[in-house]
Amino acid sequence: MTAIGQDTLGARTTLKVGAKSYDYYSLANAAEKYGDISRLPFSMKVLLENMLRFEDGKTVTTDDVKAIIDWQIDKRSDREIQYRPARVLMQDFTGVPCVVDLAAMRDAITKLGGDAAKINPLVPVHLVIDHSVMVDEFGTPKAFTDNVDLEYSRNFERYEFLKWGSKALDNFQVVPPGTGICHQVNLEYIGHGVWDSVAPDGKTIAYPDTLVGTDSHTTMVNGMGVLGWGVGGIEAEAAMLGQPVSMLIPEVVGFKLTGAMSEGITATDLVLTVTQMLRAKGVVGRFVEFYGPGLDTMTLADRATIANMAPEYGATCGFFPIDTKTIDYMKLTGRPDETVALVEAYCKAQGLWHDENSPDPVFTDTLELDMGTVMASLAGPKRPQDRVSLSKVDEVFNGDLFKVYNKERPARAAVEGREHDIGDGDVVIAAITSCTNTSNPSVLVAAGLVARKARAAGLTSKPWVKTSLAPGSQVVTDYLNKAGLTEDLNAMGFNLVGYGCTTCIGNSGPLAAPISAAINENDIVAASVLSGNRNFEGRVSPDVRANFLASPPLVVAYAIKGTVTEDMVETPLGQGSDGQDVFLKDIWPTNAEIAEVMAANIDDSMFRARYGNVYAGDEKWRAIEVEGSDTYTWRAGSTYVANPPYFEGMTMTPAPVMDIIEARPLAILGDSITTDHISPAGSIKADSPAGVFLQEHQVSRADFNS
Repeated sequence: MTAIGQDTLGARTTLKVGAKSYDYYSLANAAEKYGDISRLPFSMKVLLENMLRFEDGKTVTTDDVKAIIDWQIDKRSDREIQYRPARVLMQDFTGVPCVVDLAAMRDAITKLGGDAAKINPLVPVHLVIDHSVMVDEFGTPKAFTDNVDLEYSRNFERYEFLKWGSKALDNFQVVPPGTGICHQVNLEYIGHGVWDSVAPDGKTIAYPDTLVGTDSHTTMVNGMGVLGWGVGGIEAEAAMLGQPVSMLIPEVVGFKLTGAMSEGITATDLVLTVTQMLRAKGVVGRFVEFYGPGLDTMTLADRATIANMAPEYGATCGFFPIDTKTIDYMKLTGRPDETVALVEAYCKAQGLWHDENSPDPVFTDTLELDMGTVMASLAGPKRPQDRVSLSKVDEVFNGDLFKVYNKERPARAAVEGREHDIGDGDVVIAAITSCTNTSNPSVLVAAGLVARKARAAGLTSKPWVKTSLAPGSQVVTDYLNKAGLTEDLNAMGFNLVGYGCTTCIGNSGPLAAPISAAINENDIVAASVLSGNRNFEGRVSPDVRANFLASPPLVVAYAIKGTVTEDMVETPLGQGSDGQDVFLKDIWPTNAEIAEVMAANIDDSMFRARYGNVYAGDEKWRAIEVEGSDTYTWRAGSTYVANPPYFEGMTMTPAPVMDIIEARPLAILGDSITTDHISPAGSIKADSPAGVFLQEHQVSRADFNS
């Protein structure tokens, strides 16, 4: 059930979609009172609707509504608003404390004789278990099974606790381990585009799908027109309990996209270019909204790739409006027909629909990119915004080797028990990982085709490279299997290692002991190439100092070449089975080849099958026996999950105000007490904020001073 405001402006009206009627808060009705909004950025229209729906005269007023519309005058505002997202997304590490607090509240209310079942999130919460799998095993058919076994053995207590939450709490759903990355599950399944719920008056209200998440890359779902961004655990928990997110009305930077990407250029190349440009522009604390004719040439998966990396380019979010590409994606991913129809009808009624007739919004600032100018790129070796042209990677690394690491030339060292040595610039980790790219079928199919062509030529990955494939969802495995590309990837060592965040968050697992020893004992500057979004030194692996972000097909290519010290374009990857040099261009697929494989092997039935019973989990998850019912049975002596002491000694009778102030004066008065508020005699001035507080609560200043 959703709360509704007092609707001072008379914005609430009705929309009929098929046989069903929805009430909604009309932006057009607000515009009649306060002015034209046709050129207000789409992301700002979402905030405007939120103000209309929650306008109560207290937390949200009609002045807030007017301030968002008036934003168009100066394209910025100093006004603070109280924004309420429709739902909350969590992952398993950062989400656990929120569930602990709910469990503690249930214990407390039970001790006071109340009903524990009344303690629940007030907005829908989805927690996806995706941050716990590590790449211990790789390069074998058993890698996935072995890694899952280790994952459950290491995390059993946490999984048991989260399963209790999924059973006991209303409005709280858990996606079990081994399903996918939270952002891809959000994109492929959870995200609705338009949310709906029942109001206190019994009517169904439709409104934009919005969220906050406990992971910075919550922004990925902005690629399908769902406004969301990452927040801290306290903010997420507040939102979960129905409290608003306090925020300034943001500045919005418009990023105009024109043209189309050239032959052989990937979405990863595009997003690394966009990230570099926006970092240089300076968009911290701002919304970025993409517009222009280039949107018509982009798939939604490409948009999501760009939206995902908003934390790397520094923006609060990178928003794409809803259009026919959004509808096509929702159909492809198996969304119910009723949901798809509601999204289109609602967005058109609200002016949230983008097409060729939509006027360009007004923005605080703008920049522009012709996508036809994007080149094959990586980013690194330490920061995601440091884009490097593919042909210059060797120059960058070799330059750093001299300037940063004080080496005149790459050194090499023997590896005990191996028939190969190891050297500066050798790629020791090649990982297809992270939500940024594993949501995008075009780059994953491209990786499979590179592996197929390399295999046909007789190439293999270098023996010192730790290779891994961690898709963002199980659907990826389905279409790679159907296309016959899994066998080719396996031949290059890219066997499935798990579904979740792995190398990108540092869960790359250990390197082989002899390789690790050779690196550390000989001061080798080893490299990694990963299809992730973070490459800070020390994050990927403690043994690796140079980390490059790349598209999945380039990850495969670098595993074959095995080094970043040589020009990837002009020098061969290796010699084929016929003894002839094989270059990158010889195994790189065409855009037509990629499109053909995608068209023949990806359909909505895959998504419907995988997400049809997504909360059930595998045999290991189903076998977890949950102790407790409405309340959690805390494990005695646990060093991981324990009942916090917040509610110890709490009674049904509030303590007198004076007792509270005597016990916690600074906690109550906060920053109110400053030297300006203290009289020469050392007492609190009557007209200071602290003095006013004491007067309002009928507390003697003399008693407090004493």
